[in-house]
Amino acid sequence: MYTVLAIVLPIFALILAGFICRKTNRLGDQAASEINKLVVWLCLPALLFKVTATASWAEIWQPGFIISFGAGTLAIFVATLAWRLCTGHSLASSSIDGLSAGYANTGYIGIPLCAIVFGHPGLQPALISTIIVVCMLFAIAVICIEIGLQEERHVGKAIAVVVKALSKNPLVIAPIAGAAWAVTGIPLAHPVMSFLDMLATATTPCALVSLGLFLGQKTIRSTAGKSSPWPLVTIKLVGQPLLTWFLAFKVFALQSMWANSALLLSALPTGTGPFMLAEFYRREAGLISRTILISTLGSLVTLTGLMIWMNAGVAGT
Repeated sequence: MYTVLAIVLPIFALILAGFICRKTNRLGDQAASEINKLVVWLCLPALLFKVTATASWAEIWQPGFIISFGAGTLAIFVATLAWRLCTGHSLASSSIDGLSAGYANTGYIGIPLCAIVFGHPGLQPALISTIIVVCMLFAIAVICIEIGLQEERHVGKAIAVVVKALSKNPLVIAPIAGAAWAVTGIPLAHPVMSFLDMLATATTPCALVSLGLFLGQKTIRSTAGKSSPWPLVTIKLVGQPLLTWFLAFKVFALQSMWANSALLLSALPTGTGPFMLAEFYRREAGLISRTILISTLGSLVTLTGLMIWMNAGVAGT
């Protein structure tokens, strides 16, 4: 519990800092939105570009792990999306809900946790999972949202509207540009890497402070009570790990470190990515913010339980 708490506690501290700043009016009504725009337009694109531009094919090509973690993530996203659509939600809102159920906090919690539990080798699965979640899943969600937001009935016009919107979206362009740069084999210049590092490092703290600011707004209570976050939290903390466990341990029978890391990473709480999109597109930000908070708090128990189970399995072999 202490290991997980030491990693998760700063998350709550940053959210609390934003909450206090809003309640004491140190930051105004538009602070949450403006800080979130900073993340969406500058910080997160820099992170996406950096991750894809510096990734080594030899490091990330682990087919069994990629399918186990990636398929589990996408299956949860698609299943939640379909469920929300069947219950009358719009495609845009359903896409954000699906992202909340499948978007594991691999960057801020997953990387340090894997390093502590598995040592230096654990950084490799953490990097792969981050690429899958932050680049692939995020891009798919953005595409679905943009499709849901367009109102053109003519198929040709609808496609044109979506393509135009995506071509201007930094969250889609950045990883594509980064992958294209990686193909050239040219290393990023030191000043460019420093620039990207500074922006990328600001992504998580800014997103968490923005979340705290949003929670501190007086209007949050009236808008957040329409939907319960518990279904999304349950899917994230229970459904996704169970599916990933089946794929990693039963279907692909991965080596111990890869199987356990896939399971641990899939059991991480919801990251801030869904909140960024919910706030940016003005969709269910209250629901998503509570999902992040509750899943992060609940992960203290679930992640600790998984680590105890993994240690028992190692001791028993």
